Amino acid sequence: MIDDFDEFSFLPAQAAENGIDGPLAVGERVNLALPDGRTLSALRWAPASTPHALPEVTFLHGAGLNAHTWDTTVLALGRPALAIDLPGHGDSSWRDDLAYVASVLAPDAAAGMRAWTDRPQLLVGQSLGGLTAAALAASFPDLVHSLVVIDITPGIDLTGNAAQIAQFFAGPTDWASRDELVERALSFGLGGSCAAAERGVFLNSRVRADGRVEWKHHFAHLASAPSPHAPVAAVLADSGWDDLDAVTAPVTLIRGDHGYVTDDEAADFVRRVPDAEVVVVPTGHNVQEERPVELGRLLAGHQE
Repeated sequence: MIDDFDEFSFLPAQAAENGIDGPLAVGERVNLALPDGRTLSALRWAPASTPHALPEVTFLHGAGLNAHTWDTTVLALGRPALAIDLPGHGDSSWRDDLAYVASVLAPDAAAGMRAWTDRPQLLVGQSLGGLTAAALAASFPDLVHSLVVIDITPGIDLTGNAAQIAQFFAGPTDWASRDELVERALSFGLGGSCAAAERGVFLNSRVRADGRVEWKHHFAHLASAPSPHAPVAAVLADSGWDDLDAVTAPVTLIRGDHGYVTDDEAADFVRRVPDAEVVVVPTGHNVQEERPVELGRLLAGHQE
């Protein structure tokens, strides 16, 4: 059966699981028609006390994820926010040219920010979203007052910890049930708790007409190609250092102590971006899923 459900129905359980009290943020799905006929989709959030407030913080997720990866962080943050589904992910259209690199994704994300926000943003990006956020901040400085990059650098070693993501993508393109997807995510140490992994899989997959389950993101289908690491390699081959060099907003790198960025790679980041602040969190690569409340509190301290 094809899915028909309220995508915000998980919020009360997420809040309870993470000790978040009080009225929950109000979320809505928004869509933008792009000039070439594709659709950009996003989640727009506002505190319950000010439901019409426009976003102050914009989030860009990592490869293979979607805007819902930020849900718990947004609840903990307590500020109006926008979480964009990058092209090829979530409810945003796939790209026919398969160009899932920061320089191509950034203009689409910028178009969403112009449509759905009314002020310079605290721009937060994790993994692929972090590289995209750097490209966006470099090319569209009027949209960004501060940049936070989470557990990624342009110089990350594909044969190191980051190789895990290519291996994860290289599985089958369809599955008998979502339970199989949950087991796979947990076996790779992704998703945080079991409940969080189940929630993440449900929001990042769909049931086809034939009853088989598939990931919503394009990367899962590209990863079955002869070179399964190619999508990740293409992401990292883009000109990320040039983008960071051109960013005029304050830059913060938040990384997990056992994430994908090594100590040496973090030191290289600081050498290349000497004014950047670096924060280390006791977590893995998906900081927003493993330490969402701590991340929300860290971001709450960033003011324009």
